Amino acid sequence: MKKVVILLFVGLLTWSVSAQEKTAKIEFKTETVDYGEIDKGSDGLRVFEFTNTGDAPLVISKVSSSCGCTIPKKPEAPIMPGKTGEIQVKYDTNRVGPIRKAITVISNADTPTKILKIKGTVKGVEGK
Repeated sequence: MKKVVILLFVGLLTWSVSAQEKTAKIEFKTETVDYGEIDKGSDGLRVFEFTNTGDAPLVISKVSSSCGCTIPKKPEAPIMPGKTGEIQVKYDTNRVGPIRKAITVISNADTPTKILKIKGTVKGVEGK
């Protein structure tokens, strides 16, 4: 009986400690940005908006792209609970053809790795 009471006490203590842990949660407005059809040399800057829906500050530690033609930019400051932030992505629109790239976001959120996608087509200039 004594072992059961001790086991129950330890279990409740562990459960109450884990219930108090606060975590950040990242929720993107969209995880795919569609450039559609854009002209060669046009503005390649797009934004992924997100909200920290958790109860701890969100820190984005790294944002990387699947190739050198896409340059992501992460927020430097932590995003507080309930606040929004953005990750900017600049695609090199001098490269004609389809756009199919992935951006990897690493953070302290409950899902530490998120994959964002950009897609679309860069059209060449007619007659050149």
